[in-house]
Parts: sequence; structure tokens; C-alpha cells
Amino acid sequence: MAQNLKPAGIFTDNMVLQQQSKVAIWGWSKANANVKVTCSWNKKSYSTKSNGEGYWKITVQTPDASYTSYNLTISGNGVSITLKNILIGEVWICSGQSNMEMPMKGNPGSPVAGGNEAIILSNNQAIRCFTVEKVPSTKPLTNCTGAWEIANPQTTLKFTATGYFFAKLLNEVLNVPVGLIHASYGGTCIEAWMTRESLKDFPEKAKKIPASESVVSNWMATPTVMFNGMIHPIVGYGMRGVIWYQGEANVANGDAPTLYVKMFKQMVNEWRKWWNMGDFPFYYCQIAPWNYSSLYDTYNSALLREAQSQCMQISNTGMAVLMDTRSPDELHAANKKDAGERLALWALAKTYGMKNIYYRSPEYKSMLVEGRLAIITFDMFGSTNGLTSFGKDIRNFVIAAKDKHFYPATATLAGDKVYLFSPQVLTPVAVRYCWDDTSATELFSQEGNLPVSSFRTDEW
Repeated sequence: MAQNLKPAGIFTDNMVLQQQSKVAIWGWSKANANVKVTCSWNKKSYSTKSNGEGYWKITVQTPDASYTSYNLTISGNGVSITLKNILIGEVWICSGQSNMEMPMKGNPGSPVAGGNEAIILSNNQAIRCFTVEKVPSTKPLTNCTGAWEIANPQTTLKFTATGYFFAKLLNEVLNVPVGLIHASYGGTCIEAWMTRESLKDFPEKAKKIPASESVVSNWMATPTVMFNGMIHPIVGYGMRGVIWYQGEANVANGDAPTLYVKMFKQMVNEWRKWWNMGDFPFYYCQIAPWNYSSLYDTYNSALLREAQSQCMQISNTGMAVLMDTRSPDELHAANKKDAGERLALWALAKTYGMKNIYYRSPEYKSMLVEGRLAIITFDMFGSTNGLTSFGKDIRNFVIAAKDKHFYPATATLAGDKVYLFSPQVLTPVAVRYCWDDTSATELFSQEGNLPVSSFRTDEW
């Protein structure tokens, strides 16, 4: 039981609170004690009484976003705590595994392209990041450790690179402060970020939920432990939405791609249930090409990318395609700027309602067979100038007849269509594109320059 007044660890100096919202502030004090929160932006005070365990929670109203620095004072037990230099703006949670965790300074042997220049130029009072300490747990934790840091060359080098580039573009376009809450852990499977309740429909995963820490041999592959330790303590913090970069670990452990779709849907729905904010935006990165066979004896990772594409059937989600990373031997692709900015395009268009934003990559729509030609049509999502390969040869299409033997196809672009031919295939039945671990896309939308993902027309 708490004896002294204190806010939860997520509330510190320099934090960003979600604009135009009723945001929760919580913490601990003596049991059954009066607690008051006073906000400098409206000069109002909000009061409550802690429960028998000393826990208290107060909801306060926030104004429009601005660059004005505010304070928030919490008082009770004869103690007063003032949190200083608070901004009101847009708050996003960043989560996933190592490609979200990868900092602006890069990892040993894995640099961030343009990272040094971006860090040097990062001095910006309006971009702030809270990094949740990496504490997996077999039981839901109520508190976390971290501090809100203001972007500058001394701090930004530790920020999530994908998250930073996301926040930077939002800040520049919307002209409001942006706060990131970063909770990611390298090498983690999706079930590590799910709750016990949400895994009930997955008995093979549920039976691996540990009863205690003593039975855990690999935290990254253990169900529920990242949600318990890193998400549960921040549940309820006022925010706009989530950006997510994960999936590589689920290729590694050989799960059926259809299982990933079901787990992802369950996870998103469960997070939304815990926050009780409706169907908040949940935008995510598709895994990039990488030579998985160099490390794992597993299935073709294009199947996991296909599964992630199917996850867009979930309401208010969107996928950033990263098929142009061209780093087949580097799991942590250097170009985190594209990852963050492509997620930001989804947010700008779908969450903030900006018009004439090209945010969604072209996607396979249909196949028509005319003689020995297979004609693939793409859904361009508002782009009217069609596809481009920037003058490069298109080599990653293969085509098959009903015998299921695939052969390289010659490809010709025309608007939103690709015409495919192979002398070995008399009557085309199926087409695949970049359908392996490592092939990078050659196709982009002309407006937005967004890459086409791997796909197949068959279900063989």
C-alpha cells in the first residue's frame, strides 16, 4: 500500500497530453485519501479519493493543441507535486519488435540511413518520446519506468527511429506537438503482446502462458509477458492511436500465416477494449524482404506478408509496405525514414482527414487471361497515373499453367495493368510476384512512389 503521493511513472515533466480529450491521470497515495489535480491551462481542479489500496484516478479535460508550456499539480496527503513543461498535442503509441525498437543511432552493424544528419537536426521542443523500460512480466504490472524526453541531439539518438520519422512528419504537416510512447522489445512474437483473455481462442499458445518467471526460458517467445510488463502499465493514457512494426519473429517460429491474421485481429481488438476509446487507428509495417532461410528453416516469408495484407480487413487499420528496402541480408533495414513516413501518410489521410494524400500502396485487384497473356490489374487507391518501374526491368513475376510449374515472365506496364508472358506457359492460370524471402519490388505508384507488395493470384 502506498504511503506517499505519487503519479504513475508515465506522468513526468515534459509529457505530451492528447488534445481535446478527457485524459486520465492516476497514481497512488495513502488509502482513502483526498487527491486533487490542478491544470494550468484551464485553472480548474479535479478531485477524487484513493481506494483502500491507495490507488487514485482523475480525468481532466485538455484544450486544443498548442506550443504553450503548461504545468499540472497533484496534491494530497499534505504533499504537492508539479509536473512541468507539458505540451498538448497528438500522442501515439509505438510498439513491436526490433525494427520498431531500433534507435536513431542504429544498432551494432545496422545503421539508420541518414540517421546522423537527422539526429543533428532534431532539436525540436514539439517532439517528445517516453520509452517504456523493457520489463517483461508473467503478471500484469501497474507501473512502469521511463521519462519523457524532448527531441534534441542528446536524446533523439535513443528514440525509436521509425517512431521519430513518423512524429517528425506529423509535426511538420499538422503543426502540433507530437508525443510518442515507445514500448517495444526485439525478437518478440505477437502473442507476447497479447493478454491471457485474448489467447483463449488459441489453445496452442494459451498453454504456453507461464505461471511464474521460474518457468520462462525465452521471454521473447512467451505469451502475454510484454503486454503484462510494458503495455498494461500505460493502458488508459490518452492517445490518438498505435503504430506497430512486428512479424519477423512469427516467421521464425513457423506459425501458419492464417494464425497470425487471427492473432493480430484479436490483439488489436483487445487493446481497443482495454483503452475503451473505440476503434482507434492501428497502423503497421509489413515485414521487409530478408533472407530468413539464412537463419531459420521455415516457410516462405511472403506468406506472412500476405497475412499482414489480410489484416487490413480489420477496421481502422493500414499497412505501410516496405518491399523496396533492398537489404536481403539485413533484418534491420537501414531506411527507417520510409517506414515512419509511410505510417504517417496513413495517419494524415485516414486519421486527420487530409485530402490528396497518397498513402496506400497499389494492390493486386484481378487477373484476366487473353490467349497466352496474363493481364494483372491493380487497385491504385486514387492514383491516376498508373504504375512505374522507374525505367528498370521487371524481373520478379512468375507465371504458371494448371501444372503449377512457375516460369519467369516478361512484364510490360500500361497504366494500372501489367501484361505478362512466358513462352513456356500456353494458358496462364496463376501469377506470383516477389514470392520469396528476399526479392525487392520493382513496381511503384507514380503518385506517392509507394511500392507494390508481394502477392499471388493462386492459393496453391
